[in-house]
Amino acid sequence: MQKSIHLKKSEIIVEKILLLSAVAAIFIIALIAVFVIISGWPVLQKTGFFNFVLGTTWDPTHGIYGILPMVVGSILVTLGALVLGIPFGVAGAIFMAEIAPPKAAKLIRPAIELLAGIPSVVYGFYGLAVIVPLIRNHFGGTGFSILAGSLILAIMILPTILNLSETALRAVPNEYKDGSYALGANYWQTIKWISLPVARSGIITGVVLGMSRAIGETMAVIMVTGNVTRIPGTLFDPIRTLTGNIVMEMGYASGEHQQALFATGIILFIFIMILNLIVQFGAKGRWQK
Repeated sequence: MQKSIHLKKSEIIVEKILLLSAVAAIFIIALIAVFVIISGWPVLQKTGFFNFVLGTTWDPTHGIYGILPMVVGSILVTLGALVLGIPFGVAGAIFMAEIAPPKAAKLIRPAIELLAGIPSVVYGFYGLAVIVPLIRNHFGGTGFSILAGSLILAIMILPTILNLSETALRAVPNEYKDGSYALGANYWQTIKWISLPVARSGIITGVVLGMSRAIGETMAVIMVTGNVTRIPGTLFDPIRTLTGNIVMEMGYASGEHQQALFATGIILFIFIMILNLIVQFGAKGRWQK
C-alpha cells in the first residue's frame, strides 16, 4: 500500500515537471515571437504589409523594403529540397525497416545519424567546392543557384526524414502485415497499402521537421545560392532567402533597416506556419484518399 502511494506521488511529481517544461517552452517561444513582432512592426506599419511582402526592391539605403525576391527564393529552395529529399528519405526508410538485413541496417544507421550531426558550414563548404563548380561546368552560369541550394538542403534534411520514417515503419504491428499476407497481398502491396498508411503520422512528422530545417537553414544556403535580391527565372539563377537576408545584414543594420530585418522575421514566422499547415493537411488528405 505504501509502495503504491509512493509510486503515485512520483508519477504526480513527474507529471508536474513535464507540464512545467511544456509551459516554459511555450512561454519562451511566445516571448521570442512578441519581441520580433514589436521590433518589426513599425516598418510593417509604415511600408504596409502587402507592400513589404510583395515589393520587389530591397534598398535599405533609400528606405525601400520589399522582400518578394527573398520569399520566392525561400519557397523555391525549400520545395526543391523536399522534392529531392522526400523520395530518397522515405525509400531509404522502407529499405532500412522492411528490406535490409538486421546486420546491414545496424551498420548503415550510424552513418545516417552521422550525417545529421555534421555542421551546416561543412555542408556549405562541400557545396561551394563541389556542387557549385559542377553546376557551373555543366549548365553554365555562376553555379550559385536554386539547384545548388536545393541539393545541399536535400542532403541535410535526409537523415531527419529517414530516421523518423524508419521509426514509424518499424512501429507498424506485425499483425497488420500478417493479415495482409493472409488476404493474398504480396510483399510490396503490404508495404504500400498497410505499412505506409499506418506509419503516415511519423512520416509526415519527419517531412515537417525536415522542411523546418530547410526553411531555417542559413549558413549552407548563403554559401551556395549567390545571395542576389531578384526574382529568379530558372533553377540556375542565384537567389537570396529570408534567413540569409537577416544574417547577412543584421551585423551592420541599425534604425529602420534593423526594424525591416525584424519584420522579415515576422514574415518568416508566418511563412513557416503556412507551409507546415499545407504539408500536414495535404499529406493527411492524400493518405486518407
